[in-house]
Amino acid sequence: MISIVNYGLGNLKAIANIYKQLNIPAEIIDSREQLQKSSKIILPGVGSFDHAMNQLNNSGLRETLDELVLEKEIPVLGICVGLQMLAYNSDEGNMEGLNWIDANVRKFDVTKLNHATQLPHMGWNDVLPIKVNPLLAGLEKDAIFYFLHSYYFACNKSEDIIAECDYGIRYTCAVNHKNIYGVQFHPEKSHNYGIQLLNNFASL
Repeated sequence: MISIVNYGLGNLKAIANIYKQLNIPAEIIDSREQLQKSSKIILPGVGSFDHAMNQLNNSGLRETLDELVLEKEIPVLGICVGLQMLAYNSDEGNMEGLNWIDANVRKFDVTKLNHATQLPHMGWNDVLPIKVNPLLAGLEKDAIFYFLHSYYFACNKSEDIIAECDYGIRYTCAVNHKNIYGVQFHPEKSHNYGIQLLNNFASL
């Protein structure tokens, strides 16, 4: 069962509807008992870093998530702020992240953005895979996804980066470290490209 973690944030129903369309078992969960039954986990997120971390820490699910992901190595996919939470910390706030990936979250330098609308980075953009990875199967060329964010995931180890995007700078938009995956964009809002990616995650 794919567990979509409900800690009060994220486009939960949109993700669940895609898996229903694909005929893949998935459930929105909000208890440790449900989470323990997971074969895979999706950690969605919207809004600010500190608010998301507070919500997760107060949900009663944090300890079980750490156990399943770090000890039992259940595959997990962080989406948008759900990706950023995988890092140590964020320029957006003062909370400590999950510390699951060696990374920090940084704010875009607006002096390097030559766009009429600078921040947030909002709308469709190209995703450029930089290595072969099963999460990106079938998305190696011409894949575009929907983004909405003002901060980016800065990996400290290049081997964790699987795709990049250009927005004034070339930055990381998809990562993989062992059983831990994350994407900055919203697959649940990205039509066929997002459906392909969520299907790929289910097949890991």
